[in-house]
Amino acid sequence: MSFRRIGSNVFSTCATLSFGDCFSLHSIRFSSTLKNRAQRMRFVQFLRKNDNRRRLGVVSEDGSKLTEISGGACISNDMVKFISQDISLDEIQRKLDGLKSEDMTDSHLLLPPVVNPQKIICIGLNYKDHCEEQNKPAPSEPMFFSKFNTALIGPTGDVIAHKITTKMDWEVELAVVIGKEAKKVAKEHAMEYVFGYTIAQDISARDWQKSRNGGQFLIGKSMDTFLPLGPAIVHKSLIKDVYDLNMRTVINGVEKQNNFTGDMIFKIDDVIHRLTQCITLLPGDIILTGTPKGVGMYRNPPEYLKVGDVIETEIQCLGKMVNKVVADT
Repeated sequence: MSFRRIGSNVFSTCATLSFGDCFSLHSIRFSSTLKNRAQRMRFVQFLRKNDNRRRLGVVSEDGSKLTEISGGACISNDMVKFISQDISLDEIQRKLDGLKSEDMTDSHLLLPPVVNPQKIICIGLNYKDHCEEQNKPAPSEPMFFSKFNTALIGPTGDVIAHKITTKMDWEVELAVVIGKEAKKVAKEHAMEYVFGYTIAQDISARDWQKSRNGGQFLIGKSMDTFLPLGPAIVHKSLIKDVYDLNMRTVINGVEKQNNFTGDMIFKIDDVIHRLTQCITLLPGDIILTGTPKGVGMYRNPPEYLKVGDVIETEIQCLGKMVNKVVADT
């Protein structure tokens, strides 16, 4: 297993884009010291070098410090189980107060913050400018599809250029992590079911998505390593306005996508409401909320990922991922 340094490089976006401005006390019930406490609620799954036991931790806003909170009988080392435990932030903070943080080093490896979600649900054509770059009208209802969880990799993991595709593309997306079982949820209560947010890079094999497999998206979207996710789940209490976050994709140092989450057509509350009328969402389920313009397929001429490319994916207040494209073996 290859380990890479995972310190401030994958969290730097929060520092450079004023992480403090992302904080909100709205609808959260905690003590007067909440702001200092909640700013630590950035949850990660990680491994230690030469130890394959998955661990759960909390990182500092710049990613330089890590505090492991798993272990013992109180907090699970699995993110889905941890979210299901519904432990209050005050209780987590009390545990953190008794633990010592450590420096992020080469001996740590960040995993996807959720490694085993039951469902990964995606939304196509959910940004106005992404519809426009395809010369398509904005949809009248969401277009849902899914990805398999075997596509997941961490924020520094390698993306495989599978031999069966020649048209690998990029899509930065805001990912919503569900916090509790949701069934037939009213729109006005939908945000109560959100645990937090993270970054997704929805890698897509456009040939398999568009012209092969009968036009079904699943294979083109679900190839192994086609979903970098991370670096952390940022608790919703830290995000002042989820519709005012800058999002970017940079390929080999060249910016390809740059927009704000406010351009989303179907907002998160609407999406949760619609889905839960017939599908039960569970803790740890992930919803990818769509991508803005700038994908490779609709450039002139079209551009696709190749071996050696470096993909940087950033969302304000959530951090940054850096993934390299490697050859299929």
